[in-house]
Amino acid sequence: MTVSAQPPHSPGQAADADTPSPADDANRPATREQRPKPAVPQAVADAALDVAPDKASQDAPGAAPARRRRGRAATLTLGLAVGLLTLSLISAGTGAYDIAVGDIVGSVQHRMGLGGSALDRVGESVLWNVRLPRVVLALLVGASLGCAGALMQGGFGNPLAEPGVIGISAGAAVGAVGSIAMELTFLGDWTVTACAFVSGLLTVLLVYVLARSDGRTEVVTLILTGIAVNAFAGALIGLSVFFADNAQLTQITFWQLGSLSQATWPKVLAVLPCAAVGLFLAPLFARKLDLLSLGERPARHLGVDVERLRLTVVVLVALLTAAAVAVAGIITFVGLLVPHLLRMAAGPGHRFLVPGSALGGAVVLVGADLAARTVANPAELPLGVLTALFGSPFFFWLLRRTRRRQGGWA
Repeated sequence: MTVSAQPPHSPGQAADADTPSPADDANRPATREQRPKPAVPQAVADAALDVAPDKASQDAPGAAPARRRRGRAATLTLGLAVGLLTLSLISAGTGAYDIAVGDIVGSVQHRMGLGGSALDRVGESVLWNVRLPRVVLALLVGASLGCAGALMQGGFGNPLAEPGVIGISAGAAVGAVGSIAMELTFLGDWTVTACAFVSGLLTVLLVYVLARSDGRTEVVTLILTGIAVNAFAGALIGLSVFFADNAQLTQITFWQLGSLSQATWPKVLAVLPCAAVGLFLAPLFARKLDLLSLGERPARHLGVDVERLRLTVVVLVALLTAAAVAVAGIITFVGLLVPHLLRMAAGPGHRFLVPGSALGGAVVLVGADLAARTVANPAELPLGVLTALFGSPFFFWLLRRTRRRQGGWA
């Protein structure tokens, strides 16, 4: 019997024989490492992953859009700062007693000991006792509402969220209206403001406690609880209005419509601590909010304590909004529209969005207060009515735009 000899295999041939073929690779099921990972929106990933740019990252396909977004953010910041300064000077000089911008600058320099010259007695009184307190209060209230809106939208993952969703405005209104209807005067002229501030904070605490379950607070549950508390607060306000006399009814209506006509330096000092603390702390959470925008599970894997972050956001929003509403009444749409517009213009990164919304809110409210004082001169339009009058159609446009992008009704 003849046995055919097989040629010996070389080491290289043996290795080739043991190496799986491309066909084997195609038929083998993918391992966990080989499975495709879900895509993350590039704009969100750029904002969340703060990596120092190197040559490779600068040449990457997403580097150019990221640079453009940073450029837009810088341009918007400069534009908002210039706009705020311009509007503040115009607002301080416009009214029944007009004051030139140069005279305003000279008076400020004179007060600061930097030269300049003082105005006449009437001009100094109008500028420093009427105009400047109102401008500064509008700036603080607008910045607080804008920053609170950006925190709400980032912490809740909903670009259409605003501070009133969790009952702050309605709770503050209950405190203010109740103190007016019951004729409380234990703090003198500060009674209404103090009751509104405390009531707003307590309402937020109530909403958070009611929405919490098993050590967690779901966003949907928190929002629905806020809606229910808002409805209950509205009923309490209605009862107070029903039993109020004509003088009380006028005061209640004026407060609910929002106004800065009662602005004074003591009210500025009352808002300043809450606004300063909130505006200083809010940007410190920008990176965590960027990570949260990737989703709760990825954020937890990246080390974010989502529950603690949301609790911190709620506390900061309550502090900023309660102080603003307590001195200015209910002013709507600033916390909703300003962050949404800046997100559309410069992307979702909270390192710009949080401070930028504060700056944008200040611009909007200083401009709105100027319009409220001058459009119907000598009468004065309620500030909340003016913001709602222009904000409501714009919000409807944003809603239609969002639905069109998602393939819904248009």
